Amino acid sequence: MDHSAHHTGTAHDHAAHQDREGHAGPVTWGAAAKATLHCLTGCAIGEILGMAIGTALMWGNVATMVLAIVLAFVFGYSLTLFAIRKAGLDFKTAIKVALAADTLSIIVMELVDNGIIALVPGAMDAHLDETLFWTSLLGGFVIAFLLTTPVNKWMIGHGKGHAVVHAYH
Repeated sequence: MDHSAHHTGTAHDHAAHQDREGHAGPVTWGAAAKATLHCLTGCAIGEILGMAIGTALMWGNVATMVLAIVLAFVFGYSLTLFAIRKAGLDFKTAIKVALAADTLSIIVMELVDNGIIALVPGAMDAHLDETLFWTSLLGGFVIAFLLTTPVNKWMIGHGKGHAVVHAYH
């Protein structure tokens, strides 16, 4: 995802907009929603792929969920990593930025959407061709998006999360 639409200044420009406590200033809900949608995209790719692989291989619920969560982190970080590498950062710095930008957002997203899947009766045992599988998974993503957006708004407003990524555009 190209983050240049969010912020086009340099790292110095970005730092100049922060106050002494590291607050980046007012953050719109739209900016927070875009950051959350970015996180959700990576998480969804990883979750769906992990659930599909685990289900197709007839793995148990725990192994399938672990694979889905691991892949959610991999794809979540990868989307940010590719975007900031494209901006010219070296690999080591890009990894640090991706970890700083996405870790809390992905953790919240994963806790919420997997918690919902675990709480919906029968969802853990649903198969890929069942409506319950997809409604619980997609419903979990919607609720996770709604609960993660305020977290991202707070983080960006405090110069953390995707504010870190924006410093490199």
